[in-house]
Amino acid sequence: MSRLSWIAVAGALAVTALGSAAHAAAPRFEKTACVGDYKDVDLKVECGHLIVDETRGDPKSRRIKVAVAIVRAAQPKPGLPPVFYLHGGPGGSALPGLPRTLTSKTAREFIAADQDWIFIDQRGGGQSVPNLDCPGTHLTDAGPPTEQDAQGIVACLKAFQAQGVNLSRYNAVEVAKDVQDLRQVLGYKQIDLFGGSYGTRIEAAIQTHQPQGIRAVVQDSPWPPEADWTVGGPAMVSTSIDIVMKKCAAVAECAKRYPDLKAKLAVVAERWLAAPQTINGKTYTADDLGGYLMDASYFTAGVLPRDLWKIIQGDVSPVQDFVENRDYYSEGQFMTHLCKEEIPFEKRADVAKGTETDAVARLMVASMQRIHDVCKAIDVGPISPIEQQPVKTAIPTLFLAAEIDPGCPPPLTKAAAKGYEGSQVVIVTNATHGVSHASPCVRAMIRGFFQDPTKPVDRSCLPAADAPMSFTYTG
Repeated sequence: MSRLSWIAVAGALAVTALGSAAHAAAPRFEKTACVGDYKDVDLKVECGHLIVDETRGDPKSRRIKVAVAIVRAAQPKPGLPPVFYLHGGPGGSALPGLPRTLTSKTAREFIAADQDWIFIDQRGGGQSVPNLDCPGTHLTDAGPPTEQDAQGIVACLKAFQAQGVNLSRYNAVEVAKDVQDLRQVLGYKQIDLFGGSYGTRIEAAIQTHQPQGIRAVVQDSPWPPEADWTVGGPAMVSTSIDIVMKKCAAVAECAKRYPDLKAKLAVVAERWLAAPQTINGKTYTADDLGGYLMDASYFTAGVLPRDLWKIIQGDVSPVQDFVENRDYYSEGQFMTHLCKEEIPFEKRADVAKGTETDAVARLMVASMQRIHDVCKAIDVGPISPIEQQPVKTAIPTLFLAAEIDPGCPPPLTKAAAKGYEGSQVVIVTNATHGVSHASPCVRAMIRGFFQDPTKPVDRSCLPAADAPMSFTYTG
């Protein structure tokens, strides 16, 4: 799942078309000025748009713009192809945060070090046109937090349709075709792929539908096509939090500061499930707590025991911070993907299965069911069973999974990798979603793998499977 990458802006009705063509037009690349503050970036960055038909093969199709940034390598190594970066979400972006990424010392350890990197805002999001954003609504990986949000997203998507946007063309298969069109118009014989989070689902679509010219693939925090987003989703979040609480119990100071976390959190969850909680004049719901728990266990496991203890003691500032900063998706793009390639293969009633005795898991049920409600109300075109099938490929692929991940847990990676001939699977102890962000060892693996994807990556720098986790107790 987000499955936002670590590396998001137009209004809901700001749909700009490039006009209809008299006949199906060929894709082309149009150079533009870069949008953003690149003054501190010491790499050469070239920006532009892939201009492509929204509906390929339709002579009456509108043309859309897919925003692209080409980052030239600091020390290019002859023979290495460029890396195409695929952001997560769905509904995330790559270009708005790119200047910050390119000034990050950690990112620069592998990004554009000896290969050019091509960053793409996938159609429907970021700096691409149109952007299927739905201002005034909220959405997280756990779904719309309220019925009002769900209804607002439906209304937003129907407004896009009324303006001529073909919602059936904003999904992984279409993005895979965009990647191939971009490869060809830029003149690349071969490319490598780096995907983070839901970007790995795009990689899977490329490897299944559009594998031409793909030399090597890195999947950071993989989300395979055969996985279920909502069915079993609440349990994945609860399991992830359990892992963190067990690791806390195994560290003397953490265990002393926060005793019986699991039991105390269950009591709090039951209370929030029973009724909204009004604290310091503000009211919070079970959906708010569930969304916070999912988000926090994605990226901030090291402070999770501390923040859970705050909530147990009545300080809901962690939840408040989450609620005030959860507008990070292009909601329309998120839903067109899920309604096309995820939700058709799941049943709404099954979302609650297995949560009866797990109060933490039940916090996510209602919001995840709202994803089904949104999908039922919009038309994204015919559904293909292949979008739920495991990938079969011989393209060299490196899987990087975090031990602690509520959306993309290691068991999914291990199962999916069986269809990737000669693949390498790395599970990083104590790591959370987006393992390349926090691990210099993983960043070295990525760079080494792209230099020669036929060789085993060096795992000697990884932490031991039983290494204790580090926690933050202040703040």
